[in-house]
Amino acid sequence: MLKIAVLGAGHLGKIHLRCLKNIPHFEVIGVYDPNEENARIAHEYYGVTPWRNMEALIDAADVVDVVTPTLSHYDCARMAAKKLKHIFIEKPLTNTVQEAEQLISLVREAGIKVQVGHVERYNPAFIAASDYDLSPKFIEAHRLSTFNPRGTDVPIVHDLMIHDLDILLSVVKSNIRQISASGVSVVSNTPDIANARIEFENGCVANLTASRISLKSMRKMRFFQQDAYISVDFLEKKTEIFKLNDPHQVPDANATVMEIDLGPDRGKKLITFEVPPVPDINAIQSELEDFANAILRNTEPNVTIQDGYRALKVADQIVQLIAKNRMD
Repeated sequence: MLKIAVLGAGHLGKIHLRCLKNIPHFEVIGVYDPNEENARIAHEYYGVTPWRNMEALIDAADVVDVVTPTLSHYDCARMAAKKLKHIFIEKPLTNTVQEAEQLISLVREAGIKVQVGHVERYNPAFIAASDYDLSPKFIEAHRLSTFNPRGTDVPIVHDLMIHDLDILLSVVKSNIRQISASGVSVVSNTPDIANARIEFENGCVANLTASRISLKSMRKMRFFQQDAYISVDFLEKKTEIFKLNDPHQVPDANATVMEIDLGPDRGKKLITFEVPPVPDINAIQSELEDFANAILRNTEPNVTIQDGYRALKVADQIVQLIAKNRMD
């Protein structure tokens, strides 16, 4: 069994504690949070011992779960890496690209496992879509939420859009050719709504929008590719697939089918509409379980530190472009 220490008992830290208690591979030995109220609630609701000394808690653990505010990610992970502890670290990996590069160097030297909490990789709707051959030429994403002061310590690109950046980079197997971006600050000191257009060398184009001042929440991504359109609703956990098939192809028994005539060049085709079954899973618990298995089996984590770095690096480019455009 792996002894795990949880750093941070805020909103997300409490969710991690609840999930970790259900994973047999982990023994939660303690939680550290300088906020005494957070530490007290963690003890009362989850039976986890609060520690007053973070370094002592890290010393006693095999694994460190970093669920602190982004600004402290690097310092916490750095201490864990220097003590040769495996690290699960919430997204974004660190506050700056420079911190991420330094952390990667420390991790490589320590020879430890690190997984970054890009939880949408484990969203059951995305898992259902991933069963199909995703080779998109155009991607559109909207990640909108109502205003919440929690998270405004980092730009919206690092807080919200980075989820879609990670998904995008995991699906499109090509280098980025060009990025353009814009954003507007409405209620905070950094942009509260942002849009980015990302062009890849293989011709794929992605248009991403993130907002934290919307009247309703939305987390959708749409993939358009040759003969198919795939819609993933991360919030409602629903996947829809429209496919263009030759008439001789046998469609899925549960698919809705419509025949169309595309003219003399392409002839008749079948349009099928499917809503594939979505697995009933807890995404956060799944990513933590996956990390435990990666440690115990000595395999590569599903979302590596390099994945976290790539998403952060693109997010940083977008933030810089927005800042430049606001000054022009």
